[in-house]
Amino acid sequence: MNAHLTRRALLLAAAAATTVFAGCATAPVGDPPPPIVFVHGNGDTAALWTTTLWRFESNGWPRERLHAIDVPYPQSRDDDTRPQEGRSSSVENMRHLAAEVDKVLAATGAKQVVLIANSRGGNAVRDYIANGGGVTKVSHAILGGTPNHGVWADAKRAPGNEFNGAGPFLMGLNNVLTMNGMEVTPGPKWMTIRSDNNDKYAQPDGVWIGTKGTPTNVSFDGPALKGAENVVIAGIDHRETAFSPKAFEAMFRFLTGKPSVSLKVAPEARVVLGGKVSGYGVNNVQGAAPSNLPLVGATVEVYATNPATGERLGTAVHRKAIGTDGRWGPFTADAQARYEFVITANGYATTHIYRSPFPRSSNIVNMRAERMADADKGAAAVVTLTRPRGYFGLPRDSISLDGQSPPPGVPQGTAGVSTSKLKLTGDAGGAGRAVAGEFNGERIVGRTWPAANNEVVLLELMD
Repeated sequence: MNAHLTRRALLLAAAAATTVFAGCATAPVGDPPPPIVFVHGNGDTAALWTTTLWRFESNGWPRERLHAIDVPYPQSRDDDTRPQEGRSSSVENMRHLAAEVDKVLAATGAKQVVLIANSRGGNAVRDYIANGGGVTKVSHAILGGTPNHGVWADAKRAPGNEFNGAGPFLMGLNNVLTMNGMEVTPGPKWMTIRSDNNDKYAQPDGVWIGTKGTPTNVSFDGPALKGAENVVIAGIDHRETAFSPKAFEAMFRFLTGKPSVSLKVAPEARVVLGGKVSGYGVNNVQGAAPSNLPLVGATVEVYATNPATGERLGTAVHRKAIGTDGRWGPFTADAQARYEFVITANGYATTHIYRSPFPRSSNIVNMRAERMADADKGAAAVVTLTRPRGYFGLPRDSISLDGQSPPPGVPQGTAGVSTSKLKLTGDAGGAGRAVAGEFNGERIVGRTWPAANNEVVLLELMD
């Protein structure tokens, strides 16, 4: 009965969404809707788009027309003009996007795509449309939290940095059309989504870039662009400009001209998961910059866990050695179950990742193996609560880790950190005891693992 109701709900959502598409004369949709390419931000992975893809699917957008890409070296250079190991230039970032768009057009037979980006991903989108041949291949461009006028604007401070609003990269994009009173390339329809004042990278003071008390010469409206539809959503943080339900609501309306059918994720009767495993540095050798390259030779094990204690419910339900494609799936999951994902790899800590249930299938459940920080090696156990799709803000959010509220490292004011690390010492570390993280109603329970054995624990929020 439940499966029947679920299927019926999905069919109704799809039918309603199709009606929305058909009824909007200005929407870039036909039958089927246009493919969407999602572009992540600095240092991130395609996985951050998981819940956004689910919401598009739940509102009738076909899964095969939703494409979240991974930039191999996702972190920007300190100076865009100078090669830096394990990092990408703005040109490299743009060219990767261009190649991915061509793949999607070839695979779908579509003439144009929609581009949706977060943060640095928006730099690539703008550059591709302005300078990379994308102007005729893109119907709509949506930029969430992109620092279009810089994280700072100072010709004397790191002038070659991609995020300097007074540097050549952003000046070139913003000034090319000033005679027309626009900052966007004509052709595609443009939308920006920003916070009113809670974006850590659109602040008048440099506290979040290590220059507290120094003006950034950037205001809260730095992500806005002349010539675009500029949407302001109160209270959201830098990542929530792209990954939150409110951001999705704005995106869907912009693309279809109508409100979404639902902001909730419709559950599926059969859930199949997969994704890539990566690490840090060039070819995953020692290095600080995150990588989206396959961590060849790693092993992933998946265990079902007790939701109240985090204890494993038997042996591994899935195990795979990672090959050259980086893929750890496919894994047919129970949509009601909670899982522990364990990554083991040479040169990395054994990484235990505890997750909330997955209501829908996803092939972008990407994971990175972690390294034990030198400062953490004396702890009995190290547990990190992580929120990939947003930041922690106080007093905005309700957050706790192992009963500590607020948890370690989360400041008051602007939402600016996405992790809280707890270093347990002595008896507090326990021997495989339960440890819980909570965020605005989402609760994840994991187990402590001994840091002495080079093991770390992540409680990863779905929110």
